[in-house]
Amino acid sequence: MPKRYMSIWFRHLTTDWLTLKQPELKDVPFVFAIKDHGRMVITATNRAAEVHGVKAGMVAADAKAIIVGLQVIDEQPDRAAKLLHALGEWCIRYTPTIAIDLPDGLILDVSGCTHLWGGEREYLKTIVLKLRSKGYDARAAMADSIGAAWAVARFGRLSPIIESYGQATALLPLPPVALRLEPVITERLQKLGLRTIGSFIRMPRSVLRRRFGEHLLLRLNQALGNEDEPMQLLQPVEPYHERLPCMEPINTATGIEIAIRRLLESICKRLQQDGKGLRTGVLRCYRVDGKVEQVQIGTNRASHHVEHLFKLFELKIATIEPALGIELFVLDAPKVDDADPVQERLWGEVGGLDDTGVAELLDRIAGKINTNVIRRYLPDEHYWPERSVRKAATILEKPTTAWRISRPRPTQLLARPQPVHVTSLVPDYPPMLFIYQDKVHNIKKADGPERIEREWWLENCERRDYYHVEDMDGKRYWIFRLGAYVAGETNQWFIHGFFA
Repeated sequence: MPKRYMSIWFRHLTTDWLTLKQPELKDVPFVFAIKDHGRMVITATNRAAEVHGVKAGMVAADAKAIIVGLQVIDEQPDRAAKLLHALGEWCIRYTPTIAIDLPDGLILDVSGCTHLWGGEREYLKTIVLKLRSKGYDARAAMADSIGAAWAVARFGRLSPIIESYGQATALLPLPPVALRLEPVITERLQKLGLRTIGSFIRMPRSVLRRRFGEHLLLRLNQALGNEDEPMQLLQPVEPYHERLPCMEPINTATGIEIAIRRLLESICKRLQQDGKGLRTGVLRCYRVDGKVEQVQIGTNRASHHVEHLFKLFELKIATIEPALGIELFVLDAPKVDDADPVQERLWGEVGGLDDTGVAELLDRIAGKINTNVIRRYLPDEHYWPERSVRKAATILEKPTTAWRISRPRPTQLLARPQPVHVTSLVPDYPPMLFIYQDKVHNIKKADGPERIEREWWLENCERRDYYHVEDMDGKRYWIFRLGAYVAGETNQWFIHGFFA
């Protein structure tokens, strides 16, 4: 089946926007203008000015001679682009594939979307009426090609929906400018009396190329659907993307739960068929008032288990504000990984991090508190304590080196060593006591020193002499003296960790 495209034309885009912000301008003729070679040139008009013959491209001074009291407002070059971007994001509820068509339109790839609204006619009617209800003077058309939809939306006089393979017939009565040609080409066509596309569409291609250049042939082929036209999408479409439009707005937690479950069933079926699992899931809820509610989940290991993923989203439902109702749910999986099939065993269960139950439990805990609270660390090949561990990327990541067990290491390592006051019998001996956080710890046992040199190829610093000490309460600590002992000088001591 051919692809279907919809072109939306906002006839008074920027002036409609200003009227919405300042309703008192509704019946007042005004224009936007920009300075060009020392004179103000009109870039956009409202309907009240247009009925008097004022058009874009006119000099503002000439327009003022036509309409006494015409208001001329300075144009901002990027205003139209910003408005189209916002309107395009609003239209994502109808299709995920949208492109901005400067200076006054949008292009929608509606292939496979229209049946969700009862057909192409109802689909187009719904979008246009909602845009008009928001205050924008919008026209739209639908065809097999972007060029044909663009032409009919702006110059068509009959049906806005061109049946499949019917774009050639629809283009015949339209003027050449409907092909989005350069002004010099349209002027040449007009001088030769070729005032409609039908007057030259059947001419030999060699004649058209010689007379008008390749650009005319390119636009003609694009409008006829003989040549693809690239779209620069407003938002990239995720490979794993599911949409659920609602016949009636949803504003209850139960309705949201049903929608999430249906979306998960669809996306998990695809993930399972591809041997993939979800690592990050993003749910967007498009409300009737134009706002978007968004929640996100993450998993420690790739999962396509519907019940588990639903429980993670269930924790977020309370944060979704449906207001007047949600009319579209969209679920994206921007991050997926290969998922290993779960092997059932006759007896015994897989323990540790390979246990799916452990991974799902961690996901639920992270959903209730914070994803950054749960961390897993792996050994790293460094003697310097601060660099001897690194954060694991996933729960399934395997260590590249073994944990160092030849020397005692604390179960809790401080991110930064903290200074302590130490008393020792001989300065380069183990300490007799130390003061940490205003508390005196008398040392009962001590082991050391273990000398650790900083990696000179990374940075220069003094060495450390570490001691494993135990106080009278049976608590054990990892403390060190910084630098070599020098008679007559005070050495710096630090605490760096705690043993279990």
